[in-house]
Amino acid sequence: MKIEFISPAVEENAPVPNLALPILASLTPRDVSISYTDDLLTPIDLEKGLKEVDLVGITVLTKTALRAYRIADAYRQKGVPVVMGGIHPTALPDEAKEHADAVVIGEAEEIWPSLIEDVRRNDLKPFYRQEGLIDPSKIPMPRREILPQKGYFPLDVVQVSRGCPYRCEFCSVRKFFGDTYRFRSVAEVIEEVKNLSRRLIMFNDDNIIGNPSYFRELFTALTPLRKKWIGQASLHGLKDPKNIELLSKSGCMGLLIGFESLSKSNINLSGKYQNEPEQYREIIDALHRHGITIWGSFIFGFDEDNPAIFEETVRFCIETKLFSVVFALLTPYPETALYHRLKQEGRLYQDRWWLLENPNEVAPYFFPKKMNVETLREGWKRAWKDFYSISSIAKRFQWNHPPTLINRLVYFPFQLAQRRFSRKKVIGGKRRYRGRLF
Repeated sequence: MKIEFISPAVEENAPVPNLALPILASLTPRDVSISYTDDLLTPIDLEKGLKEVDLVGITVLTKTALRAYRIADAYRQKGVPVVMGGIHPTALPDEAKEHADAVVIGEAEEIWPSLIEDVRRNDLKPFYRQEGLIDPSKIPMPRREILPQKGYFPLDVVQVSRGCPYRCEFCSVRKFFGDTYRFRSVAEVIEEVKNLSRRLIMFNDDNIIGNPSYFRELFTALTPLRKKWIGQASLHGLKDPKNIELLSKSGCMGLLIGFESLSKSNINLSGKYQNEPEQYREIIDALHRHGITIWGSFIFGFDEDNPAIFEETVRFCIETKLFSVVFALLTPYPETALYHRLKQEGRLYQDRWWLLENPNEVAPYFFPKKMNVETLREGWKRAWKDFYSISSIAKRFQWNHPPTLINRLVYFPFQLAQRRFSRKKVIGGKRRYRGRLF
């Protein structure tokens, strides 16, 4: 039996391994042959590039749904059964079933082995749903050897937790992982890290410091290994200077932080109560003093946003010398509280936006409250352009604190690459990937 695992791509994907499929590979019987294609690194030719396999497994995010469906349809036309799973099929299993022979709803660790047996018996069920949530001790070590050896950033990805302790209105994590925040044992995580070949690690958890006691135990144990790492963290855990000091000692080089908005009203409306905008500058300065680089995330389109929000946010990001920023439009992901609220209020003008040929051209998909759609869209574009302008790049370089390894080696090349990306985003146009339309 041969299985092909596929991670579909969209243009804005970063070249970082997705652990979902290597974890499934660990749960697959060893007499099953496995191949893996990351569509970002090796774009699949839907006319003649399909592999001869017995089963295809596709992990699907909402932004990769259209590409995933097209890949699935191409395989099914050739008589190959397709299984889909991930956040998007979990949110919309009936939609995914239109393009798949089977849909895995939720986590798959306890489902996958029985699904494989059903395939062997030619008795594949339409839906497989995990009853209850997975005990983190049952999450196996990913089979990283199935991943491409070239094309990714030179780092190893590790997952230590699932879920998040917070309840942000716009977040899709809860639909997949439930209202829980679960952790692997520190001993298991440390053993996995010891066996990784690269010195740089990316923790792909939604919030690496959401539980203070676990975080302190983990990073105290990580410190002697002298690894370097990056991850995603909430602001709540960064309010304590001792936590920042521990992060630095454990090898933290950079954090992705969801600031989301400078408006406390917007923060409260979105349910992200752990953010306190008046504390942003103090936390940023503390991280910089410890040599920790910050990738910030801001969202435009909240109900209290008006046309002044764009210039105000960009000015803040430049003044605080953020290394990089992602400016996002508020996005109603399916089955989130935000999606249902906007739909109930009659403000959602693009319902299944993820199935549009060029969704970025029509975003934000809803009617904002204090500006029109075009003002929101143009302000978002201008924010990208202004933040990655040459003058902004020069102003944001860290002269005041000891230069970090990131600043010494990659600051200016990274900024120029982001500048090219932002200019492409501002110009817009059809989604292209490696010279061809999806």
